[in-house]
Amino acid sequence: IRELTSVVQKRFEFESGSVELYAEKVADRGLCAQAQAESLKYKLLGGLAVRRACYGVLRYVMENGAKGCEVIVSGKLRAQRAKSMKFKEGYMIKSGQAADEYVTKAIRHVLMRQGVLGIKVAIMLPHDPTGKRGPKTLLSDTVEVLEPKEDIIPRQPAPPQAAPVQPAAVPQVPVQQAPQPPVPQPMAPPQPMQ
Repeated sequence: IRELTSVVQKRFEFESGSVELYAEKVADRGLCAQAQAESLKYKLLGGLAVRRACYGVLRYVMENGAKGCEVIVSGKLRAQRAKSMKFKEGYMIKSGQAADEYVTKAIRHVLMRQGVLGIKVAIMLPHDPTGKRGPKTLLSDTVEVLEPKEDIIPRQPAPPQAAPVQPAAVPQVPVQQAPQPPVPQPMAPPQPMQ
């Protein structure tokens, strides 16, 4: 913290002693992308295998109640040729207003012996009405299914209704039938020639 304070003082040219920085513990480490990116960075620097480290972070994030998580590690993984590995779990939104509100992202660079690795961590937060663990606003495509209301059956019989009005009698018109076509007679078999 002392180092950060001196950096801020020099950068913004404050007088010495006029800047004080306080550090607060992260409330939910499992839902903080920056904390998880740093954790992954130190796991990789410690010599842990990339796949194992990434799956460990993924599992920890999902156990802490996240809706989804995505970890991308790119660079020289083991071989000389650079490649990118992507690890995903759960539900992740990529576009729209909801992506800005629900997804926290972090990027870190790890200086390994053979070159630099890039780490990207994206965590989709859960909905929280209090706004502490995640955003207050609901996702725009959330559908709430309500229970059907119970039918109220009346206890006493319905009041007698007036007699229904008889419709006016319609005169019956005799329907003429169309003449039937004659039924064809079966043909006699041909007579043999003599």
